[in-house]
Amino acid sequence: MRTFYGILFLFFFSLPPLQLRAQNAEKAKALLNQVSSRVKSYENISIDFKYSMSNPGQNLNQESKGSVVLKGNLYVLDFMGTTRIFDGKKVYNIVPEDEEISISKFDDQNDDNLTPAKMLTFFNNGYKYTWDILQNIKGRKIQYIKLNPVNSKDKTKEVLIGVDVQTKHIYNFIQIEKDGTKTIITINSFKTNQPLSKNHFTFTESKYPNYYINRLD
Repeated sequence: MRTFYGILFLFFFSLPPLQLRAQNAEKAKALLNQVSSRVKSYENISIDFKYSMSNPGQNLNQESKGSVVLKGNLYVLDFMGTTRIFDGKKVYNIVPEDEEISISKFDDQNDDNLTPAKMLTFFNNGYKYTWDILQNIKGRKIQYIKLNPVNSKDKTKEVLIGVDVQTKHIYNFIQIEKDGTKTIITINSFKTNQPLSKNHFTFTESKYPNYYINRLD
């Protein structure tokens, strides 16, 4: 078992030269740019994913599955028993268990409004990049990029993004908070340019005749 001092030795004396670290950062950024370009090139994207959140210190352990269909900034997200629709102007949260719908305007300036579309490109700003490990997962080469927030007040400690080297699609997303909370999103299915109806991202109130509708704006 490595001692604390042994780990310190490995850390300080295994660091690559400054020029190599800079090159690795540029290489990491270039790969993420390829991911962003690939995402933007599709007419639409359909994703099935697995979600988990854990924090042993807080006795937190959640797991769930979900799906999302994206077209530009428009999306339909099914997750944890709720359907969320964004039609470009308003956000509709539909909760069948409670037979309740909340409708609100979307504020793009609100950092809390991290949409599914932004989840695939959020890393373009506000982070330092590091070229991390390459893993072979079920025959797929997954290259990890480590992101550290530029803002020291950010509650996030680090983010790891696993990129499929061949497709340039995101395989998984691991976010570690400073309080020890770890969130992992793994993409199980990534389909593109699927046939969608013209009303796919439209909320139709008549489909929910017995629901209570809470108009927040």
